[in-house]
Amino acid sequence: MKEYERKQLLERVGREGATIGADIPEEIEVQGDTLELRQFVFEIKRRDTVPAEERERVDEAKKNLRRERNERLELIEEGEVSYERGEELARSIVGIDRALNALEQLEPVDLEGEAARKETADQKRWMNFLQQALGHDDDGSPRRSSL
Repeated sequence: MKEYERKQLLERVGREGATIGADIPEEIEVQGDTLELRQFVFEIKRRDTVPAEERERVDEAKKNLRRERNERLELIEEGEVSYERGEELARSIVGIDRALNALEQLEPVDLEGEAARKETADQKRWMNFLQQALGHDDDGSPRRSSL
C-alpha cells in the first residue's frame, strides 16, 4: 500500500461522521469467535435499555469490539497490507464504530434505584430548606442571636 493510500484510509476511519450511513456488519470475527454483530446490536437496541442480566454480556462485547477495532486499525497504520485489504479493514472498522455507537447509547435503567435516589435528594433539599427557614444550624439546634 502506498503512503498516501494509507493516510487516506486512516483519515476515513477517523472522520467525525464516518459512521453516518454505514452498515453494521452482518457478522464479524472478534478475538477468534464469529459474532453475528448486526443481530446482536438490533436485539439489544430493540429493548431500549440493557437489562441487568444482559449488562455483562454487552460490556464484554463492547470491550472485544474495541480491541478488535484497534487491532484492525493497527494493521492499516503499519501499512503492511494491500490497499484492497486496507479498504476492507476500513469498512469493517467503520461498521464496528457504528455498532459501538449503538451499544453506547443504551444505558441500564434501574427505575427503583433512580426513584429512591431522587426521593432521598428531595428529602435532603426539603430538610435544608426547613432548617434555613426556621433559623436552625446544621445540627438542628436553633441559632442563637448574636446580640
